[in-house]
Parts: sequence; C-alpha cells; structure tokens
Amino acid sequence: MTKKSARDQPLNNKITGHSLLFSILLNIGITTAQIVGGIISGSLSLLSDALHNFSDVLSLTVSFFANRISKKEASIQKTFGFKRAEIMAAFINAISLVIIAVFLIIEGIKRFQNPQQIDTRIVIILSLIAIFGNGLSVLLLKKDSKVNMNMRSAYLHLITDLMASIAVLAGGLLMKLYKIFWIDSILTFIIAVYLIIVGYDLLKKSFKILMLYTPDDIEIKEIVSIVNALPKVKSLHHVHIWQLNEEETHLEAHIDFESNITIFEFGEILNTIEVILQEKYKINHVTLQPEYENMDNKDIIVQD
Repeated sequence: MTKKSARDQPLNNKITGHSLLFSILLNIGITTAQIVGGIISGSLSLLSDALHNFSDVLSLTVSFFANRISKKEASIQKTFGFKRAEIMAAFINAISLVIIAVFLIIEGIKRFQNPQQIDTRIVIILSLIAIFGNGLSVLLLKKDSKVNMNMRSAYLHLITDLMASIAVLAGGLLMKLYKIFWIDSILTFIIAVYLIIVGYDLLKKSFKILMLYTPDDIEIKEIVSIVNALPKVKSLHHVHIWQLNEEETHLEAHIDFESNITIFEFGEILNTIEVILQEKYKINHVTLQPEYENMDNKDIIVQD
C-alpha cells in the first residue's frame, strides 16, 4: 500500500532552466573567442581553457534538455516519467570532465618538454573576458545548484572554468613580465588535476543513484529497529531503499504483524511510519507489503 504526501512536491519544478540557457549562449561566445585567441597566441593553457569551456557548452546543453525532459509527465510506458534524466546528465558530465582532464595532462606534458613563445597580450585580454562571463554564469546557477545534482554538475563545470580562467590570467601576467613560458604547461596540468578531483566526486555520487545504492546518510538497521518498536508490528524485513532522483527517496519492504489487523489499522500504522521516515530520514515514498503468519524470508536484506 502506498501513500504520497502533498508536502513532497519535486523541487525540480521550481527550476526553469532560463539561467542555464543564458549560460550556454555565454559560453559559446567565450569558447569561440578563446579558440581563435589560443591559436593566434600559441597558448596551450588558453586552448585548454577553451576546450574546457567547450565541454561546458556540451554539458550545459545536456543539463538544459535533461531539466526540460525531467518535467514530462509519467505514462503507461514510463511510469516514473523522466525523473532520472538529470542524474544521467550529471553522470555524463562527470565522465566528460575526467576524459578532458586526461587529454589536457598529456598535452601539457608535451608542451612542457618543448615550451613555445606566447602572445601574452591576447591571453590576458581573453582570460579577463572569460572570468567575467563564467563569473556571471556561476552567480546565475548558484541557487539551483544547492537543490539539484544536474544543476550542480553544470555549476561545478562553470566554477572550474572560472578558476581556470583566473589561473590563465595569472600565467599570462607572469609570462608577460618574466618570459617564463613553461608556466603555461604547469597551469594546464593544475587545471586538469582539479577537473579529475571534481569530476570523480560527481561521478561517484551520480553512479550510486543510478545503481540504486542506499543513500549514505540512511542506516537501514536503525529504521528497522524504530519500526519494529511500534505497537502491533512484529518485523520489518525485505527492505529496499533507493533514490529515484535527488528529490525522491523510496522505501519498499514487507511488514509482519503480531495479529490479523484490519485494513484501517494498517492504514494508521502506515501513516505513522510515513511521518517518521519523512521527518527523520527524508524518505518521501513508502510502499509496504503487510503480512501475518507468512512463512517468507524474514531477513532485513533479501536478494530478489
């Protein structure tokens, strides 16, 4: 039996995606300027930043369409709708961050072994433009990034872009003042390592949701103990807890009773359990199979 409270409306519906669309257009302009400037100036770090920005254009576009698709209604064929579209987008974006980082490290090592003279004036001007554009995009997505993994993946892409642009600016100034052109390769390497760290964390989190892992902050044995302590309840077993997306955490289980209670009594107990799980664990979708003198497996975790 399943009951879903009206208090658990998806936060996703509050995210329009307008800020994301503006950030996409802004990054297209930045990327184009950096590619042209990087080729003309000979700066690998500027081209690296351009490549990073281009990955953002792709990832932001994926995030934008995922945000739109996730709002589609459920149907007979798609009973959950497209609620996992944004988790898939976050997963894809995380993989792209890691792949791009590896490519940048390889190119940075090659350039370090053979430093080239760079037109620092172009590097400085374009890095300033990128700092302004990425900074504006970061501010636009900051609020949504706190409540949505897909938006957070886009936000993290833009944060790394902002940091990379600041690093490129610093490198451009150092190269202009001291003619130490190998700093271009060092900056490329630093940007790439940071991309791997950020990308791996996001990849791990999105992978856990896609694989139906129990959320890290939920202890199943503790939940079972609390439910088993309720009047008339004999045992909660065959438990599954997973996240459909960041807004919906589901629990399904079998619940064995001490006596042959009525449907009305079961409804009252179910309501009590729902309130406990919502308030203490943020579990907002509960499905329980009531049992009495059923000889099934009573283990907490049962392999289906």
